[in-house]
Amino acid sequence: MKQVVLAALLMTGVSMAHAVDVARAKKIVAANACMGCHAVDRKILGPAFRDVAAKYKGDKGAEAQLVSKVKNGGSGVWGVVPMPAHPNMSDADIKTVVQWILAGAPDK
Repeated sequence: MKQVVLAALLMTGVSMAHAVDVARAKKIVAANACMGCHAVDRKILGPAFRDVAAKYKGDKGAEAQLVSKVKNGGSGVWGVVPMPAHPNMSDADIKTVVQWILAGAPDK
């Protein structure tokens, strides 16, 4: 079974170290009202998650940068609407969501 999963991940270009827990990420996003400002495939107040993934594709520092942005908030990257800080989200939850976003916010 492990070989099948590994082969599937390698075929999609995803390594075991970067496998995304989609179900957990979607649960965290729903619990923290992220979808009030973002959508997977279209801009609302903030950018679409897939646009974020495209902007940061190949950027080795993107995960750390986005984790910081979610935790501390900020503005100017996507326009004048500020990203509010989320100081009560755990670092682990933020990292899970950011990894999901950088993977293109897959549904499964």
